Amino acid sequence: MSTPPAAHNDSALHTGLATLTGVLYAALVVYLGGWFFNQWIGNFSLLLFLMSAITGVYWLGERFKFEPARIAAAHALVREDQERRERLKAQGIPQVDGEVEKARQAILRQPWWLDWTAGLFPVILLVFVLRSFLFEPFRIPSGSMIPTLYIGDLILVNKFHYGVRLPVINKKIISNHEVKRGDVMVFRYPLDKRQDYIKRIVGLPGDEISWRNQRLFLNGQEVPTTAEGPKFEPDRMIFVPQFKEKLGDVEHIMMVDRERGSFFPGVPQFAMSEHCRYTVESVTCKVPAGHYYGMGDNRDNSGDSRLWGFIPDENIVGKAVFIWMNFSQPSRIGSFR
Repeated sequence: MSTPPAAHNDSALHTGLATLTGVLYAALVVYLGGWFFNQWIGNFSLLLFLMSAITGVYWLGERFKFEPARIAAAHALVREDQERRERLKAQGIPQVDGEVEKARQAILRQPWWLDWTAGLFPVILLVFVLRSFLFEPFRIPSGSMIPTLYIGDLILVNKFHYGVRLPVINKKIISNHEVKRGDVMVFRYPLDKRQDYIKRIVGLPGDEISWRNQRLFLNGQEVPTTAEGPKFEPDRMIFVPQFKEKLGDVEHIMMVDRERGSFFPGVPQFAMSEHCRYTVESVTCKVPAGHYYGMGDNRDNSGDSRLWGFIPDENIVGKAVFIWMNFSQPSRIGSFR
């Protein structure tokens, strides 16, 4: 008996999709490998979006084509077996060899290329939604936010605090809370949006921010600070004075050596740098509309708005709210300001 044309077509389709799935997984391995070995900077939001879209297409195919086709084929097998047994029984042959159940189970079994795509779609979609609209985990890579955040801190960032944004393109579609002075914010680095940075917001649109004599001035007034005990700075192997600083309603601890003195070797070039005035020992900036001014709590050891300029509103990722793990110092788990 010749094989029906439809069966040939289904077999070719399955073979083609299996090959395509293998190619997609190979591309994923190459992308993640290059990212891991620092050959390029990965975009996890885009990767999750693409994985959700691709596995979603496979899931739709499974839900409306492949699974119904397997069920229909299994029913047809059982029906044909029953008809064969009835014909043989009518011919006086009551005992018939052959176990159809194993064959039925084999027909119903999901092929590997659907198991590893459509089967993963609900999990990938859940991670994509949670990470895009609710909370996103980050790891602190540097000491620029010491003593608030340490290298190795794993933090959660509230993605909806400042409003709901579309994933990948980061366009705000629903507003929520306004940015406040003292917020610890994660944002896309203005000079390379593939990288995420974290700083404390010290200036809002319209504010005049000055950094001179190792002190922060807001609209002509020095931001109030009170001295705390010194803190050991492991990057430089020295003790650095700590101060409690009040920005709006937020009191937090920051580090700065006021005996050291500020030094700006030149005038940095960045977008809207005309809003800033630099001297060898100071910088003064007028924060333009739709932008913010961020600084690290480790003031002597932080690359921040003093060097690369303002944070555009469209670069905001979210507000850092919680340390959920530090494997070398589990006692650091908890909220912070």
